[in-house]
Amino acid sequence: MESLTKDTFLRKVFNYKQNKEWKFEGKLPCIIDFYADWCGPCKMVEPILEEFVQEYRGELNIYRVDTQAQQELASIFGIRSIPSILFVPLNSKPQMLVGALPKNALKKAVKDILKVERGSSDSQFPNITEGKDEEG
Repeated sequence: MESLTKDTFLRKVFNYKQNKEWKFEGKLPCIIDFYADWCGPCKMVEPILEEFVQEYRGELNIYRVDTQAQQELASIFGIRSIPSILFVPLNSKPQMLVGALPKNALKKAVKDILKVERGSSDSQFPNITEGKDEEG
């Protein structure tokens, strides 16, 4: 999981210095975890996001922003409570979810907001349906 500074955020996510309207700079949808090292609930979300790094490799990027070190970024997004997790789809506005959400809620947000399906099934063979085939 890559930690973002103001400079890398401007390059990889949104250059708010040049653009007044939202313009995503990335090539893949992304999740941005706004956290702090002292935050207990943030520590609960971190291992889930680490799993997502592997599970969604090549389909989305996962970044972290330390709200203590990157106060300007936290301020721009109005971060008042952490963890705050920003879901950034390719072609629409980002959506923020606040709190230590469970894995299934985070997966649902990946599917519903980011339109990324791969990690939506815990099955080893997600494309195989149970039961009889169409021929009977």
